[in-house]
Amino acid sequence: MSSKLRGRTARGAAAADLACMYMGSTLVTPLYVLYQEQFAFSELTLTLIFSAYAVGNIVSLFVLGRLSDQIGRRRTALPAIGVAMLASLVYLFAAGTSWLFVARGLSGLAIGMSSAAATAWVVDLTRNRKEQRGAAITTGAIFSDLGIAALLGGILAEYAPAPLQLSFIVYLSLLAILAFFVARTKDTVEDRVESLSETSLKPRIGVPREIRGRFVSPAVTAFAIFAVSGFYAALAPSFLRRDMDVTNLAVAGAVVCELFVFAAITAFATSAMKVRTAMLTGAATLIVAVGLLVAAQALQSLVILIIGVVVTGVATALGYRGSLQVINEIAPKEKRAEVISSFAIVCFTGNGVPVIGVGVLSSIWSPAVATFSLAALTSLLALVALATEMGRGRKGRLQAAAR
Repeated sequence: MSSKLRGRTARGAAAADLACMYMGSTLVTPLYVLYQEQFAFSELTLTLIFSAYAVGNIVSLFVLGRLSDQIGRRRTALPAIGVAMLASLVYLFAAGTSWLFVARGLSGLAIGMSSAAATAWVVDLTRNRKEQRGAAITTGAIFSDLGIAALLGGILAEYAPAPLQLSFIVYLSLLAILAFFVARTKDTVEDRVESLSETSLKPRIGVPREIRGRFVSPAVTAFAIFAVSGFYAALAPSFLRRDMDVTNLAVAGAVVCELFVFAAITAFATSAMKVRTAMLTGAATLIVAVGLLVAAQALQSLVILIIGVVVTGVATALGYRGSLQVINEIAPKEKRAEVISSFAIVCFTGNGVPVIGVGVLSSIWSPAVATFSLAALTSLLALVALATEMGRGRKGRLQAAAR
């Protein structure tokens, strides 16, 4: 099929591909408490279900992370949409807890397949100020649809019939429309292999030696950012129900939506901010955000939580956009998807592993201890990122002065 979409339209389609694929990760957030009631599983099991998504992401990125560098962006994106449709069908007909693990894993697999390809696609299609604008477009697109999906899932779960089915019927329709446009979008990989027999699936995730020093700060920042956003995406409804006595699923979806909407606004509003400034500001702001989360739980204050969610959204946008921007700038073009995949593995590990830790600590001690531990971990990581980047900058200035 010949490509028809080019220029801004093509870039918009590539960004829409990334954004719509990510919708599948938060669409289910308000539904978790309904699944808990229907299938009678614990909060620890809930965190494991949520983290099956990260496992799917990591497996996909490890095996298929550089696939789009070989066969093209479009020929990677379309099968990923098909896997996302399959995940939605498993959710749609779920008859037990094991179905949720499968659906969540498939969702992660689909997003892992598309994340590196679509991110590289957007950057490839952004001609001027490539890395900066590409990162802003990518980040804003992801966060906008993450918020929309959470709110849509909450509203449908609270007010519409068949709450565990309707959300996925709507999402399947969106994926079908997305596939139509992606199939008509200009590819940007010139030296594509012509047959699958020429394709290498040998894992080659890694960071070239010459950019490893600059990779540390964005990777640590992204891990911390995703750990906190993962907490809200997995546990916001149960957190609100247990600690704030808020049982309305639309409100739970709105809280998660608030986080990502403020993240999207911040991403677009700060697109001109310097790379290093955005990343460092995001890391510093995250420390304030988790402090507000701990305070909201201790005081059982919805007002403090709402303020904390806004701050988390700002930290998420600045930290992730700044980190991704650094990766886009330092990655060699011929290895862009490979390097982005390595970065994405760090992100998804942060999105899943700390949430499991929260579930375990909640079961052994208490939810308050679990939340405080998450806050302590992410604050420490933010400080490490700040110290590493500032140290690297100071070393660079001294070397420049010596010359």
